[in-house]
Amino acid sequence: MNVLLIDINPFSPSLTPISLGYIASFLKSKGFNTRILSLGENTLISRTNLCEIVRRFNPALVGLSAYQRTMLYVNGLAKLIKSLNKDIKLAIGGPQATFMPSSAFSELPDIDYISRSSGEEAVLHVAQAIKNGTPFSNLLGVSYKDANGEVFDTPELDAAADLDIYSSPYLDDTFDYSRMSEAIMLTSRGCPHDCIYCYTPNAFKHKVSFHSVDRVIEEIKWIRKKGVKRLWFADPNISLKPARLMEIFDKMLSEGLDMQMWLQTRADLVDPEVMKIMKLSGVSTIAFGLESASERVLARMGKHISVERVAEAVKLAQNEKIEVELFTIFGLPYETFEDAVKTLEFMKANKVKIMGNTNSQQMQIYFGTHMARHYEEYKIKPLNNKWPAYLSIGNRYETDCMNYKEIQKIQAMWKANSLDRGKRIVS
Repeated sequence: MNVLLIDINPFSPSLTPISLGYIASFLKSKGFNTRILSLGENTLISRTNLCEIVRRFNPALVGLSAYQRTMLYVNGLAKLIKSLNKDIKLAIGGPQATFMPSSAFSELPDIDYISRSSGEEAVLHVAQAIKNGTPFSNLLGVSYKDANGEVFDTPELDAAADLDIYSSPYLDDTFDYSRMSEAIMLTSRGCPHDCIYCYTPNAFKHKVSFHSVDRVIEEIKWIRKKGVKRLWFADPNISLKPARLMEIFDKMLSEGLDMQMWLQTRADLVDPEVMKIMKLSGVSTIAFGLESASERVLARMGKHISVERVAEAVKLAQNEKIEVELFTIFGLPYETFEDAVKTLEFMKANKVKIMGNTNSQQMQIYFGTHMARHYEEYKIKPLNNKWPAYLSIGNRYETDCMNYKEIQKIQAMWKANSLDRGKRIVS
């Protein structure tokens, strides 16, 4: 049985679809024939080409990655695929899907399944059900709409605590290395913290699971052998276990694995020793989450970190000649316009280049976040109370401390100070 997995994001260049890679690799290990199609702003493919790919591959199941800003494209793509063959089953997964209300099915007429659990496990259950000729029986980890249009929510599935259980999309050559300039890798998944604006902790139940150090090194060796020299570690907090990270870098150095690396972590999870080995191992850029440079605002975000600690981490990286990026957001609860300006001033005072990921953006209120569930308590005022059930509030709001015009003004100030005029990669 054929399974087609599609990542669509017309707002940025096509990147390594690591999450779909894991799902594809896992399904292949279970006997399914899988293919990944990544559609970015630089993908040269026409509607006719896309239709021909679907017809030739003839998938029984198509999985679509869903994000807030791509949902209209996902919906349109689903409609196109169903027009080619109404018997193809369609599933959506990813950040927008996990906590999407099941009422969204009424406005997603071509979607059959919404993944609620680990992608590998949930998609495998769906694929097996379709293969067995019972697409709406014995399902777990998804919500689904059956042939009669009735909606069901099934029990969740737990993801593996040991990530090595999932086969590697790199080691089994799921990806096309000839078109890969940078490999995105996960050595761990999840986050134990409680930031009120973030989806990740709730999605992973505040737990973190890991690959073994040996598995990580094996993948890096293979990627390097294939000619890829740049790594993007997508772990939310790669230095959560500093000794483990030191072991990874020690082995990279002893194996002579020369790579240029980008990674992100919390500012309170680095020290001089960690930063030195990062530099020796090839880390060229490190990103920290600042969010706001107002201590008063930051203290209410559930992040449990100080502006001073972030400044110290920035200095540690700069001392090692590692480029620093800082994730920030404006339009936060309790944040005034003056508070938002402090964040921009922090960048200048700490000599952090305003470009790439350091370009600030308005907070997005996503499904699954504490903010989304309690937005009224935080005095968030949606600008439109009528939007499709498959979309969250997103950035269509103002607060009791900052109105829409002020939010637009601070956005313009960031752009005016940006070295790349506000261009950035958006996840």
